[in-house]
Amino acid sequence: MLKLQALEAISERSHKDFDTRTKVRDEALAQARQLTRHAAHTIRAIHRGEVENALSELNQAGELAKSLKQGLVNFPDLFYAGYTQDAIKEFTEASITVALILDKELPSPEDLGVETATYWNGLAEVVGELRRRCLDILRQGYSDEAERLLSSMDEIYTHLVTMDYPDAVTQGLRRQTDLVRNIVEKTRGDLTLSLRFQLMERALIEHTERLNESE
Repeated sequence: MLKLQALEAISERSHKDFDTRTKVRDEALAQARQLTRHAAHTIRAIHRGEVENALSELNQAGELAKSLKQGLVNFPDLFYAGYTQDAIKEFTEASITVALILDKELPSPEDLGVETATYWNGLAEVVGELRRRCLDILRQGYSDEAERLLSSMDEIYTHLVTMDYPDAVTQGLRRQTDLVRNIVEKTRGDLTLSLRFQLMERALIEHTERLNESE
């Protein structure tokens, strides 16, 4: 029995540790939810052409990402937990989406303060947002802007395929890369059809004008 007397002290210390970790985890979950929300609002605003609103939301997301990282500096297991990295991935996606749509310099993992695997998974998801932007543009007809965005999508895919490492290292990046390939090819097809339609429409107009002039 005497051998277990130390267990009471161990139990007391353990309660304090678990209480602290539970509090930190709950705070991190709340911040992660806020971060995800601001990232989503950023992307929605940039697609609507609300640049000022998008940048404001992105700035708030950036502050939350920094706070989340600092708050978990002594709890690496919580920082690398799925819900935390998922939220930071959403922030990464929003940051890169805004930069590419506005034709700004691509932010690096160091610029954003994110882990390498999280960065590349966020970058992979950007391709879907660029496709969405391309389709919005194509509703008004083919344009060089859509081609610029497709070029960015191509460039992202070109580098994604070189990240051929185990899923345990890249957080499942290989599956994301496969999805990106399909998105890029579908978008290329959409742009090709739009260009052909525009060229045919222009040719018909010119032909009609020539007929009218000959009458």
